[in-house]
Amino acid sequence: MKPSELEAPNLVETLSNISNDSSASEKGEATTSQQSNNGYALTVDEVIEQHIGALGFAQIMHALLVSIAWTFDAQTTLVSIFSDAQPAARLLATGAIVEGSLMCGMSTGEWEWVGGKSDTIVSEWDLICQHKFLVALPSTLFFIGSLFGSGVYGYLADSWLGRKKTLFLSCILTFVTALAISFAPNIWVYAFLRFANGFFRSGIGSCCIVLATEVVGKKWRGQVGQYGFFFFTLGFLSLPLMGYLERKSWRNLYRIISVLPLGYALFLLPFAYESPRWLLVKGHNKEAMVVLKKLARLNGKQLPAELSLVDPIQGRDDQTSSSENFWKTKWAVKRIVMVMMAGFGSGFVYYGIQLNAENLNFNLYLTVAVNAMMEFPAVFIGSFLLGVMNRRPLFSNSSYLAAISCLLCAVLSLHRVTRAMPVAKWLQLAVEAIGFMASSTAYDVLYVYAVELFPTNVRNFAVSLLRQAFMLGASAAPLLVALGRESAMMSFIVFGIASVLSGVVSLWLRETRNAPLYETLRQQEKAEEMENRTEHT
Repeated sequence: MKPSELEAPNLVETLSNISNDSSASEKGEATTSQQSNNGYALTVDEVIEQHIGALGFAQIMHALLVSIAWTFDAQTTLVSIFSDAQPAARLLATGAIVEGSLMCGMSTGEWEWVGGKSDTIVSEWDLICQHKFLVALPSTLFFIGSLFGSGVYGYLADSWLGRKKTLFLSCILTFVTALAISFAPNIWVYAFLRFANGFFRSGIGSCCIVLATEVVGKKWRGQVGQYGFFFFTLGFLSLPLMGYLERKSWRNLYRIISVLPLGYALFLLPFAYESPRWLLVKGHNKEAMVVLKKLARLNGKQLPAELSLVDPIQGRDDQTSSSENFWKTKWAVKRIVMVMMAGFGSGFVYYGIQLNAENLNFNLYLTVAVNAMMEFPAVFIGSFLLGVMNRRPLFSNSSYLAAISCLLCAVLSLHRVTRAMPVAKWLQLAVEAIGFMASSTAYDVLYVYAVELFPTNVRNFAVSLLRQAFMLGASAAPLLVALGRESAMMSFIVFGIASVLSGVVSLWLRETRNAPLYETLRQQEKAEEMENRTEHT
């Protein structure tokens, strides 16, 4: 609401006194308001909280619009559950189903693939016996590609292109590589194209969550950050349906999922806004104010004519002040190392449980559908708990629950247990679903946590580094899943241990619930130092 004429002089006088303290302008709190020649200046946080609204129609629609892209992120990431699965085979003489290990001692004329040669890459290129570990190569390279791509996209989003253009580029290149995969002539080209697909799609998730959360008030960041995971779940849930409909051709499955990011980039993304925080940090003050005015208008409000934005970078003409070095800032480096360690374990378990679905004694389509549906309660529970719980214990406790579930699955996978308990396979499915829900909650919370742990000028880069850690953990998961075909118990035990360790590492991270979002490394460092001194005294 516009301040009254009576209040404005007092406000300007107060703000003038505050601006004399050079450090006051570097705090993301109410005291950061500065006097300008024509009125008064506020930080982006203050404009959102005081004039636009912490969460209104504009922010909800914007968050939903940018979060849709998570659907394609899920599809390209998890499509290998179906395209790379080992299909059933049968004996030609009797029609009996035969296990993969038994086929190694038979000639090719004694058995056949039940679904035909084009069912999956395993049946098309006979990736069995001495070639069985090649099945894990494409998925591993996909996640390694995501690892490298996350760093590149994080740099582009924070420096040259911004969040919106980086998201557009990632969607277009995801379409190109996914379509190219459908024409792969052999396993080696397929693996290379999966690497490229992983590289180019890696900008989607980090840009989506940053774009969604940078325009809402601090109270709602956690809940809005969960919107993307809701769409990720929709993408995940769509795969069993598409996989079943295209169960005779893995190539058609890739062609279907390739079209969706293209349509989104051309017809929906143009209506999204660039982050006003990024625009402000880059010196585009007018463009940042235009975005904020549009958000206010959609919320039925209007920004005061005399309002301007506080420039978060003091002495912008000095190049050293506008190009802070992330790797020379000790507190930021220590923090990102801890975040990445937690992210490695979380990504390893989250993707590992999904890919390990084939090692359960259950129908693959049903298992994946159950896992996908468990994402919904994970999103809603996570959204609720983010509003009432601190980030650190929420992440660590979710990791511990996932670990317990994995260890129980290891016990239930023992042959003597399944023989003694007829319902063991149902119990295993239920426990695995709970474990997946817990790992999904931990994964989602850590994303939101990372957004709040770092300032605007390196936020996308930091989230991209977390995504790299997720992908590094995920790249190791297919190898363990391949091992799980020989020993399901061992794979679940390793997943359980990794989940415990990721929860323990998070105990060294700073709590961020209801904390302001800072704009620069220097600003955040000073604010946290002051907060630490206040706590000690």
